[in-house]
Order: sequence, then C-alpha cells, then structure tokens
Amino acid sequence: MSSWAGRQVCVAGLGVSGTAAARVLVGLGASVIAVDALAVPERDAELADLGVDVRTASPPEQLPDAELVVTSPGWRPDNPFLVAAQASGIEVIGEPELAARVQRQQWPVRTGPRWLGVTGTNGKTTTTGMLASILQAAGIRSTAAGNIGTPLIEAVMGEYDVLAVEVSSFQLHWSSSLQFDAAAILNIADDHVDWHGSMDAYMAAKHRIWDEGACAVWNADDPLTAKLAEGLHDSHPFSLHDQRAQIRVSDGWICGGVGPVAGAVDGRLAPTSAVSLPGPHNLSNALAAAALATSLNLHEEFAVTAAQIEQGLRDYRPGPHRNAVVGTVDGVRYVDDSKATNPHAAEASLSAYSSVVWIAGGLLKGADIAPLVAAQAGRLRGAVLIGRDKSVIADALARHAPDVPVVVVEAADTGAMDTAVRAAAELASVGDVVLLAPAAASMDMFRDYADRGRAFAAAVHALGPVR
Repeated sequence: MSSWAGRQVCVAGLGVSGTAAARVLVGLGASVIAVDALAVPERDAELADLGVDVRTASPPEQLPDAELVVTSPGWRPDNPFLVAAQASGIEVIGEPELAARVQRQQWPVRTGPRWLGVTGTNGKTTTTGMLASILQAAGIRSTAAGNIGTPLIEAVMGEYDVLAVEVSSFQLHWSSSLQFDAAAILNIADDHVDWHGSMDAYMAAKHRIWDEGACAVWNADDPLTAKLAEGLHDSHPFSLHDQRAQIRVSDGWICGGVGPVAGAVDGRLAPTSAVSLPGPHNLSNALAAAALATSLNLHEEFAVTAAQIEQGLRDYRPGPHRNAVVGTVDGVRYVDDSKATNPHAAEASLSAYSSVVWIAGGLLKGADIAPLVAAQAGRLRGAVLIGRDKSVIADALARHAPDVPVVVVEAADTGAMDTAVRAAAELASVGDVVLLAPAAASMDMFRDYADRGRAFAAAVHALGPVR
C-alpha cells in the first residue's frame, strides 16, 4: 500500500504542476483538498471526479485540515495562506519536493529516474532543452521536466531513466531534499528579489540545487555563481574563456567533460558550430548541457558519446519567444526574445547582434537597467520604449547613450506594440536587427511574455511582406 494512503494533503494553486500533484496524490490514496483563487470549470470538474475537494476563493478560505501543503511556485512566501499554514505547524513544500519524496517512497532502492538539474537566472529552458535533446540522441529514455515540459510529479511516475529538470528559485525555496545526480547553476543576476526578500535569499535558494551532494556543474565566467561554488567537493566548472575549466571552448570545439566520453578525440565533444543559436550565452548554455550529459558516464548503465552530444546540440530547436527570428522586412531582421524578462537576459540577447533597434520596457521589478545600457550602448541604433517602467529606461539611455534616438510609446494597452514596431521600423536601416528584448516582465500590458511575443510577431507581419 502507498505510504500516501489516507494522508491529508492540501494543494495550493491549481496551475499545471498543482493540478498534476492533485491527480497523482489522489491516485496514491491521499485525501486531497485543492485551493485556488480562480474557478476553471473543466479542470475543477475533472479533479472533483477523481475525488479532490476543490475549493475556489480569493483569498482562499480558512486553513483546511491537512498535514502537508503543496504550494504553487507562484505563491510568495509571504502569502497569508502559507504563512498561516506554517504558523499552525503544517509543512509547506513545492511540487518538485513532493516528486522527490514520492520517488523515494515508491522505489526505496534506486530504480526510479536519475535527475539532472538546471537552474540560474537566465538560460534554464534553453540548457534543459539542449540536455534533453542530447539524452534523446543517446537513446536514453528521458524527458524535460520541472519548470518546463512534464510536471516532475508525473515524470517520476513514468518509465524514464533520466530526467532533464529545469528548476526555478521559487521551486528551490520550497524544497529541502531534492537529490540531483548532477546539477548546473548557469548564472546569478538581480531578479526575483521582490519574491525572495533579498539577494542573499535568492542566492541561497539557488544553492539548494547542490545541497544534497549533487555533482556540481557551474559557470566559472559568472562571478556570483563562482562564489556559490566555493568550497564544493564535487565541483566541475565550465567556461567560454578559461582553458583550465573542466568543460571549455578551445579552437572552435566544446571540450572536456565530467565523466569519460567515448569518441572525444583530444577531449573534443562537439564543434561550436553545432550550436545554432546566436550569442555567447547560448554557447555557454551548451557547455552546461554537455557537462551534465557527460556526468551520466560516471554510472555504468550510461554511455553518452561525443557524436551523440554533437547530434543532440544540432537537433535542438528553441521554444518560441527565445531569440526567435520572426522574419525580414525591407532588409531589416525582426527577432522576438520576449523571454528576456530581466536586464541580465536582455544584455545577453543584445550582445548577439552588432546593430540593434531595441524594443524594451515593462515591469522592471526594481532591477537596475543602467549597467545594461552602459555596456550595450555601442550597438544601439535606436530604442523604442513601452510599458510601465519606460521612463526608467529612458533615463538610463539619456545618461549612458545620449546619442541613441529614443521613441517613448505612451499608449498603455496591448496596441502599443503595433506603434512600437512601426517606430522601430522607421529607426532601422538595412542590415539592422529590431530586437524585442524587454529586460522587464510583461504583466503590466500583456498576459505573459508569450502574449507579448505574439503581439510583436503580429505587428511585424502587419508591416508588409515578411521573408
């Protein structure tokens, strides 16, 4: 009988992961109460048919009778419902922590899938996708899971040998015993401090990916990540520049590895040309993915070869709104990187192009935009600003790039994107890139970053024939 049988569990938040958690818990015999601010009739009816007690209220009603709360990563630690639960002695965990516990209890001896983890401020989804592509090229039963793809709680119940797991700082905050075989921290930058309360708390959450003894893969080119890696025993740095790093770029090749790699002549895993995405940040992501894949070779049941790493990198295709080329109009290329929701991500995106008309703005969440503007001023041919914090970006441009022409779009609705794209087209010349890399969150004007990216693409197509 499942160890979850008869346990009283509350699932707080019925997004993708919360709904999956409720389904699996009921299947394991738990008594599940699910609370969410919004009613979704089809979802709620499905869960009710399974035996879930679905309660929708905003804010949620009084605490249910439960011994455990599984919270959505979207619920902040200061959410009154979660604060009250912890004050009452009810443990609060996230869905990844639940998945780890279910896996350990279902398989006391390791027969469940191995976890390879990816976190960082930016690049998580790309790196996780690259890793999953390599694993598939190697013929390993695997899937991308966690913050993207399959919810972890469903993945651990599937027939997989390895999970490529993207995990956010929110998810790590609510975790205490995740056991990754290997895990990478890609970078650390100022983001989500409003959620965590301080930069130190944000960094501490990221560090949890290594807390249970994971083989630690880390970016030696990123100072804050290097600081987190200090004192680690099982430590494997990667670098675009340092030839002493265990995984590195040398003479146009990705070289090195965590475990031994068949077919890696002189340590060469794959040519850098296998990475089709532009920008050094994406090559750095490929280093991390290759490092995690080679860590499997420390285990007898796996043998990821250099040819498979190269094939996996060549096969990888990014999801939408991540440096995605919308098309070319009148000799100007239009690129959608709406996923660049903070200055660190936007700076990496800008650095991939030499002559840019930049569309930026939205919710900066208190982040400092000035260092990005100062660093990238030389490649800016113009800037078009939208969203609530457009004046902050305008001030930074006036100080650090005074010669760059700036258009401020005053409209505060989603139609502002049409105006912004037309203004960018007027500023651009043949050979330029019009880049949507907002450096800010989207919720002031759009439902999410994907909605913002779709609005950008629609506005580009409205300009005329797109190649």
